[in-house]
Amino acid sequence: MVEPNADIAPPSEGYITVPEGDPQIGDLWTPINHAPAVRLLIDWLPINRPGLSPIWRGLEIGMAHGYWLVGPFAKLGPLRNEPTALLSGFLGACGLILIMTAALSLYGTVTSHRNIGPVGGSQSWSELAAGFLVGSIGGAIVAYLLLLNIDVLLPGLG
Repeated sequence: MVEPNADIAPPSEGYITVPEGDPQIGDLWTPINHAPAVRLLIDWLPINRPGLSPIWRGLEIGMAHGYWLVGPFAKLGPLRNEPTALLSGFLGACGLILIMTAALSLYGTVTSHRNIGPVGGSQSWSELAAGFLVGSIGGAIVAYLLLLNIDVLLPGLG
C-alpha cells in the first residue's frame, strides 16, 4: 500500500516543495537555501535536472565524485610519504566507489515502492548505480593520470 505524500509536486514545479497544511511536517527552508539563485542551482544539479535518463544522471554524478576522491586518498592517506602514495590513493578511491555503488543499488532496491521524483523505481536506480560506477571509475582514472603526469603538464610546479 502506498501512503499518500503531502510534498509531491507536479513535474512542472520541481520535485522539492513545501508540505501543504500539515504543521507537523517540518521543512528546512532558510533564506539562504531558498534564495532564487540557490534554488536554480539545486534544480539544475544532475539528480534534479529535467530530461536526463537515469544512466546519464549516474555518469555525471559519478564523474564528479570519482575525480575528487583520488587526491584526498593520495595526499592525506597513511601512505602519503611512500612512493606508491598515488597508486594507493587511486585504489582506495576505487574501493570507496564500489562501496558507494553498492549503497546506491541497495537504496534503490529497498525504497522502490516510495521512489518519486526524477529517479523512480528500482530499475531506474539500478541504471543510475551502473552509470555512477562507470563515471566514477572513469573520473578516478582521469585524476590518477593527471596527478601521475603533473610534472609534464606543469613543469614549473614539480
